[in-house]
Amino acid sequence: MDRLFIVIPAYNEEANIRQVIEDWYPVVEKHNGDGRSRLVIIDDGSKDSTYSILKEYAEERPLFQPLTKPNGGHGATVLYGYHYALEHGADYIFQTDSDGQTLPEEFEPFWRQRQQYDMVIGWRKGREDGAARVFTTKVLKGVIRLCFGVSVRDANTPYRLMKAEVLRKDIGLIPENFNLSNVLISVIFTKKKRKIKYIPITFRPRQGGVNSVNMKNIFRTGKQALRDFRRINRELSERQKRHF
Repeated sequence: MDRLFIVIPAYNEEANIRQVIEDWYPVVEKHNGDGRSRLVIIDDGSKDSTYSILKEYAEERPLFQPLTKPNGGHGATVLYGYHYALEHGADYIFQTDSDGQTLPEEFEPFWRQRQQYDMVIGWRKGREDGAARVFTTKVLKGVIRLCFGVSVRDANTPYRLMKAEVLRKDIGLIPENFNLSNVLISVIFTKKKRKIKYIPITFRPRQGGVNSVNMKNIFRTGKQALRDFRRINRELSERQKRHF
């Protein structure tokens, strides 16, 4: 049976994390991979009780694996989770976030199409997380087209199911602790013409707690991303030339 690893980063999510576990643990139970599937939630050096709650819930949930690491940001934490899943035998890796904006009941169409595509990814139709976030996503789409020459429908969606064997081939292209790991994965899969399927998903407002991302952080991350994207695009182009 296919082993599913659900990877969820968490930072200061004590207001949401109990519900997130209760939402997503049944998905792993349903697709348990002969007991080898896992719900993996990575605490990114939280200053609140997030990790204590994770350990508490893990005591009675054998398919739940809480991890903790020094604070490094969302992208670095997602990347940490992907490496963990690959090292521990995942066949498929699904990623979502710990703020309660996505719905577990929308997972099954993704799972049913897992064998047909290298990545099945949600696009946030009618999203409810604010005009600033929507604007940032549109700008990011333009930057990706400028730097990589490809169009990606919703590059940073935290609702994606990937074949582990394909991700394993490409993950080495992502710099350690890169803050836009999911964006880069979307770009790499697109540039390499991997088989990608987009499915519309619900994207609700944050369900509790405080959003740690602000416009100052977005601007700083964007400037760094522009430099990184250009460098990574050169590396991708050079690798493609050597391949052909």
